[in-house]
Amino acid sequence: MSIRVGIVGISGFGGGEAMRLIASHPSFELVYAAGEGSAGSRLVDRFPGVPAKLAELVIEKWDPETLPQLDVLFASLPTGASGGALARVPKDVKIVDIGGDHRYVEGWAYGLADVWPDEIEGRTRIANPGCFPAATLNALAPLLVDRLIEPGNIVIDVKTGISGAGRGGDSKFGYAESNENLVPYGLLQHVHMPEIARTIERLSEGSAAGLVFTPHLVPMTRGILATIYCRGRATTSQCLDSARRFYAGRAFVRVTDKPPQTKWATGSNLAFVSYAADPERNLVIAMGVVDNLGKGAAGQAVQNANLICGLPETTGLDGAPIWP
Repeated sequence: MSIRVGIVGISGFGGGEAMRLIASHPSFELVYAAGEGSAGSRLVDRFPGVPAKLAELVIEKWDPETLPQLDVLFASLPTGASGGALARVPKDVKIVDIGGDHRYVEGWAYGLADVWPDEIEGRTRIANPGCFPAATLNALAPLLVDRLIEPGNIVIDVKTGISGAGRGGDSKFGYAESNENLVPYGLLQHVHMPEIARTIERLSEGSAAGLVFTPHLVPMTRGILATIYCRGRATTSQCLDSARRFYAGRAFVRVTDKPPQTKWATGSNLAFVSYAADPERNLVIAMGVVDNLGKGAAGQAVQNANLICGLPETTGLDGAPIWP
């Protein structure tokens, strides 16, 4: 079965990673690529290592009015750039929006694929979670559902590789500025805060008041580690058991006894979660690791596309992480 696929925003990190995964997908055929600055170039000019079957595909200027016949469109555009444009895509084209404009927007399913796969199957409009929510919410979900932690006053401390900030053009992400450096950013108002809070409330049926979320840019290319401080009387064993029950039969979430590391997930769609708890201190620490371009972006987008196309959700995603 050949499913005709397009990618808009292919020149960015998320779009490029989607291209890499789709290139080896047994059911997806990439027939359309669009971008702004790269329009007019061949894929091989932009990605010299692209498979030969895609090398001559020309990157077009993004215009939703002139799309070829497609089954699925992946949109990897900056926040604020996809809302109006994707509304003009024909209704019979399924969309997975890797960007941030449609999370918790009416008519769009929130694509937290390992938590709510049944809500994604058969839908035509999927809003992919952000990279930080992908790391954070997969770790929190079992504890919130089983009422092992309080939904309020959660403190999330996240470290991300530089590719999580996107390609952009700002020199502050250059080697000289980023190497040997550690930078907090988006303090108290990061764009992922509302999405995380809304999902905590959905999972817990409680209030996420008092949520604190602070990301830090670290000098590595890709990977996210979320360390999350919660209030609860559960033991470490209870937290691990809860997660193993919650994710039983789920292909991409690994529950580990020891704290996860970012390299465990590099180049994959895997999410690693672990826990440490001290009931006497009313403290639970949840930890989540993903590759920000994998489970945090393109990997989960392909997983969501598999679900909406009626394919096994692991199709094209069962490769092992890159090590070392």
